[in-house]
Amino acid sequence: MQTGHGIAAQPRFRLATLPTPLHEAPRLREALGGAARCPRILIKRDDLTGLALGGNKARKLEFLVADALGAGATRLITAGAVQSNHARMTAAAARLAGLEVSLVLTTQVEQPAPQGNLLLDRLLGADLHFVPSGTDEDAAMEAVAEGLHARAERPYVIPVGGSNAIGTLGYVDGTLEIVGQLHALGAAPGRLYYANGSRGTQAGLVLGAKMFSAPYAIHGIAVSGGEEVKRARALRIANEAAVRLGSPIRLATDELLNDESQIGPGYGLPTSACLEAIALLARHEAIFLDPVYSAKAMAGLIADIRQGRIGADETVLFLHTGGTPALFAHAETLAAVSV
Repeated sequence: MQTGHGIAAQPRFRLATLPTPLHEAPRLREALGGAARCPRILIKRDDLTGLALGGNKARKLEFLVADALGAGATRLITAGAVQSNHARMTAAAARLAGLEVSLVLTTQVEQPAPQGNLLLDRLLGADLHFVPSGTDEDAAMEAVAEGLHARAERPYVIPVGGSNAIGTLGYVDGTLEIVGQLHALGAAPGRLYYANGSRGTQAGLVLGAKMFSAPYAIHGIAVSGGEEVKRARALRIANEAAVRLGSPIRLATDELLNDESQIGPGYGLPTSACLEAIALLARHEAIFLDPVYSAKAMAGLIADIRQGRIGADETVLFLHTGGTPALFAHAETLAAVSV
């Protein structure tokens, strides 16, 4: 394991178009009550990372793919839900790195429709393995890897969401980018809102904020349950990443904040607040949120503004983690949305 010498010394395979924009959302602020009632809202556009329609996973994959290539891998394996943004972007990263790719996708139906992310997985030529929802994804990936070993391939397994110590480096580096952009703007937001899934993004954001003295607190909005296991994972991989970077910083459990108020009926199931957030951002800022991750995070931010948890004289930062293809898997629901 390579350790020390900071983020610039870590092996990296460039995949993303960086830096992504960080800009103000004045029309959204006006729609939420204007300067008298709503804080200044900044949006970090990691939906524009450029890899296969963009998203936050490009940052993690730059470090994960570099590690795979360093290990002599011939194929990437990862897992996720059938509409996984991470799976789609891993398939794209594999193609750019000259690797094959296998995806283990959980589904509630035997033959999921080829739409949204799944359509893009097929266009990228990924080897698809469908398993029932609730399947142990790690075990399923290991089974695929064993079959590939028997064919003399060298598979490299990437955990769900790219959430390990190496993937964590993506948002340590991303934090350095954000801090620089905020300094250029003369802005010091008090909170950064984003969608909390497998918690690898959280690990990088919290570690990065501590390493680079970011002005904001990290405010994760959960999109699924399993808090105890996921928080323990985030703590472990953040501290492993700190060791890899040669940093003396270590995180504590209470630094990994997670707001579960927007989960609704479950992962991937849109709520009314989530659908409102999609419509508000589209109609006032021409920005598309996805119904699984970013819209639930924005719904959490909007709820905190409306309930007075953030003052009108404050500044808040929203990290848009992407997910645009998933919109097309919810076409009928979204077509009926009105504000």
